[in-house]
Parts: sequence; C-alpha cells; structure tokens
Amino acid sequence: MNDTQSIENPWGMSVFGAASVDAAPDLARLRVAINQTRQKPGEAFEVTRAAVNQVREALRNHNVPDSAVSTSQLDLKSSWKYGGERKFLGYECTASFVIELRELDRLETVLVDVVDAGANQVDGVTFDVQAKKELRAMARAAAVAAAREKAALYAEAAGARLGPVIHIKDIDSDHLQNSYRSHRSSGDGSGDGDLTPGKISISAGVVIGFSLISG
Repeated sequence: MNDTQSIENPWGMSVFGAASVDAAPDLARLRVAINQTRQKPGEAFEVTRAAVNQVREALRNHNVPDSAVSTSQLDLKSSWKYGGERKFLGYECTASFVIELRELDRLETVLVDVVDAGANQVDGVTFDVQAKKELRAMARAAAVAAAREKAALYAEAAGARLGPVIHIKDIDSDHLQNSYRSHRSSGDGSGDGDLTPGKISISAGVVIGFSLISG
C-alpha cells in the first residue's frame, strides 16, 4: 500500500519498542575437540579415547566438575586426500567437548592445559551470563516502557490519548542484535587471541497495539 493512502479499517496505533540490559559475563563455554587419524579403526579409537581421558583429568585438576563437561560420542569415518588421485589416509576419530567454566580468570590456563592434554582442535570460546532469564525479563519490561513512551508521544502530537492495549507481539531478540560476544582462537590454543570477555547485551523487542481516544 502506498504510504500516502488512507488506512482502511482504522483501529488505533501500533508501535515498536526495544531495550537491552548490559551485564558482565560470568560463564564461558569452551568448544574443543580431539581429532586423530590412524590406519586401523581400532588404533584411531584407542588414541582418541586415551586423549579424552587426559583432557578430563586436566579439567579435574582445575576443579572443573564432570557435570560441566559435555562430551560427544566417538565418531569414526574414513579420511581421504583428493587431488589428481584419491588417496586413503586412514580412519579419522573425533570426540568433541563443550566445557562450561565459571572462573573466567582461569580461562586461558584451562584452555592451554586442555590443548596440551590432547585437544588439537579449538572451535571457539563463547561468553554468557547465568542470570539470563532475569536479565531478559528486565529488557522486556524496558522494551514495553519504550513502546508506550513512543506511542504516547505520537498520540499527543496527533491530539489523542492512548487507550487500552489491544495487541502485543514479541520480537525475536536475534533480529535486534547479537546477544553474545564470542571470541575465536586460532586452533593452536596458544592464547594469542583476545579472550577479554567485555560485556554481554541481553535484548528484547515488542510491538504493541494501542487503541486511541479522541483528545
């Protein structure tokens, strides 16, 4: 519909409101993996399983509980080199870890020790907050307040007053902005990358429909 055309079936006013709450992260998720290739499948399983045990032992030495470590089952597949002629490289076995760490000041030390223990693939470090539910609720309340303030300004400028709320639609926060700040390491776990967590912004958005009362 052309913006200059009149609105059919007028009913009131619809406005969008958004807000965010900033918080210092208190949780980090480390995503690492063990990847080994051997000529025989049994050998690939054996060396990978041994590395899994070494990584878990390294985490226990840092007082990271087993409940904070999520491990995938060992995955085995054939590995090939492609080029002028296809060449069989062996059997590739992989085990992935997601490690939740609450002591962020030990992040780099834990990451280095995990790599030294056998995790030869670092997929990334993501920061988060434990109280996300409470912070999201604060952001949603602030988004509603922002929408109401905007609607009141429009209504006043148009010589009307806000009536009751007749419609509320939640907006997916992923469409507003990134809710996490992530940092990727370069795979060798050397700590050359910036692991400063900074801050996390928890966002919320809402569309609210108001009826209007003639001023």
